[in-house]
Amino acid sequence: MFSNEVKFAEGESLMREIFRRLRLDPALFLSLMVLIGLGLLILYSASGQNGAMLLRQGFRLLIGVISMLVFAQISTHKLRLWSPWLYVGGIFCLLLIFAVGDVGKGAQRWLDLGIVRFQPSELMKLIVPMTMAWYLSGKLLPPKFKHIVVATIIFMLPLALIAKQPDLGTAMLVGSAGFVCLFLAGMSWWWMFSASVLVCAAMPLAWNFMHGYQRQRVLTFLNPENDPLGAGYHIIQSKIAIGSGGVYGKGWLNGTQSHLDFLPERSTDFIFSVLAEEFGLFGVLFILALFAFIVLRGLRIASCAKDGYSRIVAGSITLTFFVYLIVNVGMVSGLLPVVGIPLPLVSYGGTSIVTLLIGFGMLMSINADRRFISG
Repeated sequence: MFSNEVKFAEGESLMREIFRRLRLDPALFLSLMVLIGLGLLILYSASGQNGAMLLRQGFRLLIGVISMLVFAQISTHKLRLWSPWLYVGGIFCLLLIFAVGDVGKGAQRWLDLGIVRFQPSELMKLIVPMTMAWYLSGKLLPPKFKHIVVATIIFMLPLALIAKQPDLGTAMLVGSAGFVCLFLAGMSWWWMFSASVLVCAAMPLAWNFMHGYQRQRVLTFLNPENDPLGAGYHIIQSKIAIGSGGVYGKGWLNGTQSHLDFLPERSTDFIFSVLAEEFGLFGVLFILALFAFIVLRGLRIASCAKDGYSRIVAGSITLTFFVYLIVNVGMVSGLLPVVGIPLPLVSYGGTSIVTLLIGFGMLMSINADRRFISG
């Protein structure tokens, strides 16, 4: 028995050394791997046991995990130096979309470079907070009014270009990332309250600039039963799927709403409904607890960051991930309008998954640099 205890201790010590050398945070890394594994399990059922789709998702996740490991090795000093140049490149790509971008589902969002096809707007979810942190961390905090204006322009420019594609969901995430950066930089509560009032006051004006399908989404959110077989069909079927799961769920691969094709977009935007139907309330609570642990761990890393740049970037990445979750869950349960935001690291996708995992790689780099300084 003593020999087994010694071997276990040696194995544990070896694992810690591997995580340390790879600059990985064990708690964050392992929780992400559990979430990815659960996501593949749910996707297999949601896709109708489509092995080809599962392989494609697995390949994208592999690229994402490799990217996370690579970015964990990059020091925050280098990330800070790259930030403004990445911003210029990101704006150039967003402008390039309007000239040569691919059109899909009525929106011009993709750049096809031959070797890879990606959405520049997804990358801006990381580049915007990096650039704002680069700008704000070099100023006295809390920021002065003129610095707030410049920082607002930094995130409003890509937000406007993304909304023009149109991609309202991603534009909202970029905007929330910018707002979080200002909050973490110490912007006064008075400015935050004033900005919130202005946004609310501008909503009726924004209605005139919205596309027809965007207006329809808002109207459907307010009263989905008004067109149950048309615009309201998605959300009605999603609510039925969530409610039918009950406490324990119908069991993996036994969801009727998804497998009988009542639930649209079940592999992407509405995959949470598949989870709720097949695993019930317990399954939902478990995965929400897992998400909550990841968010809290990210905030812990942000609070212990070694400098202002690292703190703003880490906090913004973590809270943007949290906004992903809140909007998707609120959307599929009828609490928010449908805006096409996937469930992070669970929904079928490509660029968004890689972007999220790169962000977590940056979080681990920030944590590793803090350990190095304190050590």
